Amino acid sequence: MSDSSAGAAAGDIVAAAASTAAGWRRAGVAGAAIGVLAAGAAAGVAVERLTVGRGMRKKARLALDATGPYGSLRGTPGRAVADDGTELYYEVDEVEPAQPGEDEGPGPATSGNRRRRLFGRKAPAPVTVVFSHGYCLGQDSWHFQRAALRGLVRAVYWDQRSHGRSERGRAQADGVALGIDQLGRDLKAVIDAAAPEGRIVLVGHSMGGMTVMALADQYPALIRDRVAAVAFVGTSSGKLGEVNFGLPVAGVRAVRRVLPGVLRALGTQAELVEKGRRATADLFAGLIKRYSFSSRDVDPAVARFAERLIESTPIDVVAEFYPAFTEHDKSGALPAFRDVPVLILAGEKDLVTPSSHSEAIADVLPDAELTLVPDAGHLVMLEHPETVTDRLADLLVRGGAVAAANVGEHGSTAQQPGRR
Repeated sequence: MSDSSAGAAAGDIVAAAASTAAGWRRAGVAGAAIGVLAAGAAAGVAVERLTVGRGMRKKARLALDATGPYGSLRGTPGRAVADDGTELYYEVDEVEPAQPGEDEGPGPATSGNRRRRLFGRKAPAPVTVVFSHGYCLGQDSWHFQRAALRGLVRAVYWDQRSHGRSERGRAQADGVALGIDQLGRDLKAVIDAAAPEGRIVLVGHSMGGMTVMALADQYPALIRDRVAAVAFVGTSSGKLGEVNFGLPVAGVRAVRRVLPGVLRALGTQAELVEKGRRATADLFAGLIKRYSFSSRDVDPAVARFAERLIESTPIDVVAEFYPAFTEHDKSGALPAFRDVPVLILAGEKDLVTPSSHSEAIADVLPDAELTLVPDAGHLVMLEHPETVTDRLADLLVRGGAVAAANVGEHGSTAQQPGRR
């Protein structure tokens, strides 16, 4: 970026901040304070644009870029219907078909030949890996893992209600408060539609991990009879109301006191707020980056991808989901996973669901693999995709979802820093 273009960008941002601040001043004294903060954020973004060098941008490029722009991977679409009638959008990535003659005849004892000897010419349903995303994200947040595992394993990626391409929750549109249990029932509907038979592996990030816990709480027989392995990524089984978000005690108390009311108020003015978000999106890029990542050298393109995912969630949906997290407590559902391979993975510097919450899950599941990724924040699967994919691939091997010979370096079982 040249000095002139960076300066122009900075000027545009500061001008937008000034306009935003003026609008907030018209709303009152509290609004004026928010406007001042917005102007400060604009200056920070402008400085960052001037100081981030080309070398850093190049250094952070990831090998999986070759699969296409972030969030562009698509599968066979489908829709499940939740118990309140909400349509839930999902996509399926199928396993690459076997080559002609690959598993025919007496041949060596390959997995395909063993299946044919046991079941005749009809092989059993493949193991299906179901990925559940987090709050204010979407199925595309699994971009790097999807790119690496594509064709190796049957996978289902879905958008939680009111997120991505799924329909706005009908019950919530009618005024019914959202709870994590509803998300568990939604996941059950997706499994029934996209993977009605065969073994399944459940992978959940943040809210997606809570969704998996809610599924186990309500459908323990499904876990017992069909689940081959589970991965909890940057998630929590409860006590989210105690998270301090990296703020001083006084700041945390203030945020907890006012945030629910502020979100409800903003949710009632969704159209106005969305216009403001679009006009001042760059102002809050630094805030999103702080709570999504920990590394200093995150690829700016990846950071922007995360911003787009978060910005795509309407403010009324943000407000609608938020109260469910303080009420979330599914520690009692965790023992349902004691008899299957479990991966618990988190960023050591996650400010949203601190790694101590992953350690608490591991205390209930002592046989689980606990991996704490150094220099990683909440969106660890975007920040350190190779580490996350490696551990997931190893879990898939242990769960029988894919042969070790097919996953290459991603299936390494060598001890790594942060693993237990």
